[in-house]
Amino acid sequence: MNFYRSHNCGELNVKNIDQDVYISGWVNKKRDHGGLLFVDLRDEYGITQCVVNADNPSFNLIENLKLESVIKVSGKVLKRSDDTTNPNLPTGEIEVLSNEIIILNDSNQIPFQVAINDDSPEELRLKFRYLDLRREKIHHNIIFRSKIIHSIRTKMIDKGFTEIQTPILTASSPEGARDFLVPSRLHNGKFYALPQAPQVFKQLLMISNFDKYFQIAPCFRDEDARADRSPGEFYQLDFEMAFVEQDDVFKTIEPVLYEIFTEYSKKSVTKPPFIKIKYKDSMELYGTDKPDLRNPLIIKDATKCFENSGFKIFENNIEKGFPVKAIKAPKTAGKPRGWYDKLNDWARANGQKGLGYIIYENNEFKGPIANNLNQENLKSIKTLVDLENDDSVFFISDENTNAVKFSALVRNKLCDEIDLLEKNVFKFCWIVDFPMYEIDQQTNKIDFSHNPFSMPQGGMKSLTNKNPLDILAWQFDIVCNGVELSSGAIRNHQIDIMKKAFEIAGYSEDELKERFGSLYEAFKYGAPPHGGSAPGIDRIIMLLAEEENLREVVAFPMNQQAEDLMMRSPNDASENSLKELGIQLRPKKK
Repeated sequence: MNFYRSHNCGELNVKNIDQDVYISGWVNKKRDHGGLLFVDLRDEYGITQCVVNADNPSFNLIENLKLESVIKVSGKVLKRSDDTTNPNLPTGEIEVLSNEIIILNDSNQIPFQVAINDDSPEELRLKFRYLDLRREKIHHNIIFRSKIIHSIRTKMIDKGFTEIQTPILTASSPEGARDFLVPSRLHNGKFYALPQAPQVFKQLLMISNFDKYFQIAPCFRDEDARADRSPGEFYQLDFEMAFVEQDDVFKTIEPVLYEIFTEYSKKSVTKPPFIKIKYKDSMELYGTDKPDLRNPLIIKDATKCFENSGFKIFENNIEKGFPVKAIKAPKTAGKPRGWYDKLNDWARANGQKGLGYIIYENNEFKGPIANNLNQENLKSIKTLVDLENDDSVFFISDENTNAVKFSALVRNKLCDEIDLLEKNVFKFCWIVDFPMYEIDQQTNKIDFSHNPFSMPQGGMKSLTNKNPLDILAWQFDIVCNGVELSSGAIRNHQIDIMKKAFEIAGYSEDELKERFGSLYEAFKYGAPPHGGSAPGIDRIIMLLAEEENLREVVAFPMNQQAEDLMMRSPNDASENSLKELGIQLRPKKK
């Protein structure tokens, strides 16, 4: 109890009737009933209705006071009449009859409503983020975030992990995105980099004989914004373990995720062990390495069904080496012709020539494609996709990369159109057996496809004897409802394998030493087998809060252009600061 409040605005109830109390908070709403003023006073804990009679010396002052002003109300707790009770509020059975009101801070006219959601533009919300954070929903999200992080931290410590903070000012990292650079005043012309992830440090901690490390790690990447990616910075549950294999990592983090999702959601959650899907299979069955398993539709390769079929469009594509993908749409044969036409228009809007289909109704194959196929080919399609009466099947044929990407879009589109997405469930899976290398589309040279510090499956034998594009890595992603929560890997811990792996990707030993010298040197002094992962904190909270955008679960996010409108960042540096840093800016192009 202090000068400002004997109670908070969420705790008064019928047990406090006839007590003299004083509470402080923001004016959430006001209602003037002609000589009787009702003020809803709000703080973080709730809302209490205060009554101001016309004979109260502060009546006129409060009547003209703007919403969101901060006041202290002293008075007696009264029971509300039965017809004015508000069952939606913990304090809904009582009210405070005010006898003294002190204005602690009056507010200007607010730029948007706080007590209600008024669909104000996001740019305005971000400019006045401190007001936006007063709104019930987003305020709850930030408290929700704090509780989840606390729970995660507790669970990791209970599992024997040691929390260790790694540097923020460091060297450039190998994560693949653009670095944020920080110029050095003491070493003009040189730069620190903000860590894209604590990758190198956590591996060094394993070499330092810390058996299980974790931290709620801030990460910084100069990337474009997306709904599930914040521009600039994000947080992840970064962890690493010594003397482990892939399944050990899975068995460690699966219970943590399962417990967090069951603790903070009423939805059904996949129980450990989570299903493992090979990368190759995921691309073939779902068209993506981030499959949403709530969608039951499966992509089938129907290329053989159209060989020598008489359908020239697909036959010509097959001769070029293009595949034909098929997706069954259950119980859609009764849809009007306009429904199929709209899907064709949608396909054209997404860069395709159209979206072919066959309808199977009354045990007959119908549609333009069916009319051009012989019965043998039609039966093979029926068998391939398990076509049943009243089903339709849609086809995609294009260059392989485009066909895979578009088939994933079609799968999701059809799921939405016929409302097949499983509700009220979080479905987890692991994507495993990623390729170690890929062809860089810009340079046409072999490069790492994922984390360069991953252990190749088969070790040195694979690096020496296999085609690099056939080598798989001990790399894995965890996916929930189509959202990638993290990447992870069993790390390479042997210097000869490290040198060979980087040599295949075009790095000389000198380049390896220059770019990753700390790990290169550390591996010479006894590195244990180790591995780990880093589930994204922001994405976990976004899923649990059932939000579509990360900005709804981050206290002070940037906008789509990586600007902090509230703090007016980024901004210009002063001439003195630039001079101290030894930086001279080029004149801006007009």
